Amino acid sequence: MSEHSPQRSKLDFASTQAVITTENIQSHASEIHGVLTGLVCAGFTFEEQSYIGMLNDLFNNGEVFPDPVKAIIKKMYSELWADILDDDYAFQLMLPDDDDSIVERGHALGNWVQGFNLGFGLQQKNSPVTSSEVKEVLTDFAEIANLSDEMEEDEDTEQAYFEISEYVRISALLCFTELGSSPATVDNKNTDNTIH
Repeated sequence: MSEHSPQRSKLDFASTQAVITTENIQSHASEIHGVLTGLVCAGFTFEEQSYIGMLNDLFNNGEVFPDPVKAIIKKMYSELWADILDDDYAFQLMLPDDDDSIVERGHALGNWVQGFNLGFGLQQKNSPVTSSEVKEVLTDFAEIANLSDEMEEDEDTEQAYFEISEYVRISALLCFTELGSSPATVDNKNTDNTIH
């Protein structure tokens, strides 16, 4: 992605969390990204704009987000679509960098899967999932959400964290493949120019 112009630089966890914290919103960037991913993977359409209202309700007591937070959430949403539709599987979970402690990263992963299940449930509430693969993913995610308290700083935990986060990433893509709906306006080969 480095060949893109600087204004196309992608959001990362640290800068996103900094904006949220600066604006006194008591939320975790990983959880917000998880909720958006859950919505999208459960069939929320790109054209639908109600996700901001949903996030206001979930993370800001129904109050409208301050403009900087709203702007970063809109960017997160549009990058999520570009990445999830990317043929090279560019989609990544929004998690802290490897420099952060394993406890912090584990906590963020727990927040992400919790957010995913929440977003997925909001989108699927009127049409429950029938596929056994997707049901299994949701069950696994619920278990992963409870793991983060048991993490120690060692090589085995690092390896487990890597494997679990990769499993979560691939599982989210599987859910999108099964239930997601590609935007009518998006040409997969030219995603950068069509999603704003």
